[in-house]
Formats: sequence, structure tokens, C-alpha cells
Amino acid sequence: MTTPSNSHLAAQCSVCGTLLSGAMSVVFRAFGIGRSPRNPNICTRCSTHVGEGRLVEITVLFADLSSFTELTQDLGAEKTHEVVDAFLRMATEVLVKHGAFIDKYIGDAVMALFNVPIRHEDHARRAIVAAGELESGLQSLSARFGLSLQASVGVATGFARVGRLGSEDNKDYTAIGDVVNLAARLQSKAGTGEILIGAESYAKHAADFPDAVSEQLQLKGFREPVTAYRLHGKGGRRPADDAPETEGRERTSIGAIIFGILGAPCAITTLIGPLAVAFGAGGLFGLTGALVFMDQSIIRVPVLVLTSLAAATNLYTVWHARKLRAEAKVGEHLKMMTTLEKRRTLFVLSASLVTFGIVAFEIVAHILLHGGA
Repeated sequence: MTTPSNSHLAAQCSVCGTLLSGAMSVVFRAFGIGRSPRNPNICTRCSTHVGEGRLVEITVLFADLSSFTELTQDLGAEKTHEVVDAFLRMATEVLVKHGAFIDKYIGDAVMALFNVPIRHEDHARRAIVAAGELESGLQSLSARFGLSLQASVGVATGFARVGRLGSEDNKDYTAIGDVVNLAARLQSKAGTGEILIGAESYAKHAADFPDAVSEQLQLKGFREPVTAYRLHGKGGRRPADDAPETEGRERTSIGAIIFGILGAPCAITTLIGPLAVAFGAGGLFGLTGALVFMDQSIIRVPVLVLTSLAAATNLYTVWHARKLRAEAKVGEHLKMMTTLEKRRTLFVLSASLVTFGIVAFEIVAHILLHGGA
């Protein structure tokens, strides 16, 4: 899987806040949590279930390197592989910067989805802007290889079913629907260095791309003529109010670290993980044991402090899980708590509150005892 450089990527998962770069990200990698290869702005555990198996409005982009056959004949297999690999790496970096999910690579072409798994209201504009920036990237590659490299791009917006397809051993996350076929057909009709935009995509942001020319196209598989808008690549032109994906990142916080470690293997479908439950049980029963068997022990105070911190940490985990569900980053179907989630949350909450109660009782009893003495 081709992945972009870290210079354009978010430091934290856009959904759960797990650290994806920096020294502390090593902790998460030790737990098997890293960047999703298809959308490096989210972590691997969020990538597992966000947007799974649902009908959603998306924007699909197909970008294809022009004159691939001629390129192979002129350069040979080895050099062509080097050029195509460089193109796909560049395209991936540009697309991911604008919030795309890389669906697949098909030879010298790339298919990307916008608005899944992370939702963006301006997903159509993001796709068109990203398509324009591909031209700028190709200019750099042309200079690097001494070739004239250009691409044709198709962009379409519509509803599709997104989810995993394939056998139990090998499933692939993708989108199924007319919008995918439309984007592919538009790309096939786009000329060298051109972007063909579907009517749904263009209508949402027509004012941002006044140079696009309307036309009627007869596309294979579509009974009626399709309205599309032809736009020449602008070398990275971006509307003035469009901020790069890396701007406005959330600051790294100790809370993100806490939740990243105690959160479940899938941070979306089950936000309170087994580790948080074990943490709560260990703190509660550990405190009870310490008070029974070490009534006069010197470790009594450290145990009270540590169990209080554990309880506070678990309360934060419950609060952070609730906060994630309340945000608009995930679909409504993922905000419903399962029976398991409710039980875990209730146990963690109860264990933490009981722990605080025991600690408070011990402190008050100690003050009264010494006060009476």
C-alpha cells in the first residue's frame, strides 16, 4: 500500500484522538495501533468499523495517468514501474491531505472516496480541489523524470453502500453504487490534464469553480445523457477559504493518551474496553485488600493515591467515550450503546465512584481518629 509522508498528516486520529506521530505514538504502536494505510489521518482500530455497511453520500474520484501504454513501450517495465509508483505516492499524499480514503489502485489509476469514514460537509469541493492539485504534483514529477506526465480525473457525488466485500479470509472495504460507475466513466471521457465533474458535485460548489464548462455526455451504462463540467487542472488552485487538512489540528493531550491505552481494540463500536474494566476492578479490589490486610502498613497512603488516580482515569475514559459519541465525526448508527458497552460503562463508573467513596471514608476516619487522640 502506498502511503504519504508524515508532513501532511494529522498528529492524532481524527476520530478518537489516539496519537499517531511523536514519541508517545510508540506506546500505541506497542499495542498494535497505528495509522490506517487507507486513511492515515485515522488509526487502524477506528478504520475497522467507521462507516461499515451503510448507505451514505460520498464523492468518488478516479485519477488515471495518461498514455500509460505508450509510456510502457518507450521506457520499459522497470522505468515505467518507477514512474507509476511515484505518481501513486504523490496522488495518495495529495488526496489524503484533503481527507480522502484510498479505496484501491488499479494499474496506474487511483480510486478515492470522500466523506467516509470521516465526514466532511464540503466533500465534493475537497475532491475537486485535490484533483486540481494533482496537476501541480505531476509538473514536479515531469521535471524529475524528464517526461511530460499528465492525468485525467473524474469526480462524482451520490449515494453508495460502503462496507467490506470478499471472503472471510480476505475482505476489502469499498463502495458500491452508480456514483462509482459515474466517476469511472467521467474519468474515461476526461482529456489529458482535464477534470470531468458530475452535476451533483459541481452544483454544491459551482461558485468556487467558475471556469468549468457544462456539456452533455453519453456514457456507457447510462441510458440518458449525463450533464458534466469540464475543468482544466489549475496546478493546485484552491479556494481562498479552503484550509489544508493539517491546519487546525487538535493539540496532543494526556487525555488522548489515557483513552488510547484504555479504549477498546475498536474505539468506535466499543469505546469502553476490557482494559478499562480490569483497571477499575483492580483498583477497587486492590484498595479493599490493602485496607483489610495492611491496616498499619506504610504503603497504605501510596495505595490510596494510586487507586484514586486509577478511578479518576477511568472516569475520564467514560467521559471521553461519551464526548466522542456526541460529536459529528461518526454516523448515528455508531452512537448507539450496545448491551456490552452499557454493562462495561456501568461497571467502570460504579467501581470508580465506590473507590472514591472508600478513599474519602478512610481519609475522614483517619482525621477523626487522630483528632480524637
